[in-house]
Amino acid sequence: MTEADQTHMRRAIALARPNLGRTAENPSVGCVIVRDGAVVGEGATGIGGRPHAEEIALLAAGPAAQGAVAYVTLEPCGARSSGAPACATRLAQAGVAEVVVACQDASPYADGQGLARLAAAGLTVRLGLLAEEAQALYHAYTPPPARPSGD
Repeated sequence: MTEADQTHMRRAIALARPNLGRTAENPSVGCVIVRDGAVVGEGATGIGGRPHAEEIALLAAGPAAQGAVAYVTLEPCGARSSGAPACATRLAQAGVAEVVVACQDASPYADGQGLARLAAAGLTVRLGLLAEEAQALYHAYTPPPARPSGD
């Protein structure tokens, strides 16, 4: 991992920090989207848990997300309780080329499926950048119980 990778992930961590405890059942996540070395979008999980950090960052980045690298403090969701498109799907549809994730998410809406969706869509996925620093954001986060089978 490069110094630039660390700088962008630290920015994502800093974005998530102010909303800790204010995002309801969702964790506070930070996302920074970088293209050609420049930040083109960033966001944090909204108060109450929506919108997700990736949604905000992608909206800010617009077409500049194509070919970019997204730095995310927690694994992008692979499914949504609301039925909206998952963040992993949104990142892929926006044309992001690579996703760097600090920590996996044990939520039944992620738990490896977000990473798997990204990889299946052909994105490069790197896991574990500054995981210890990001994990401090989630020490009080309790993932929701598993969804009933058949959902």
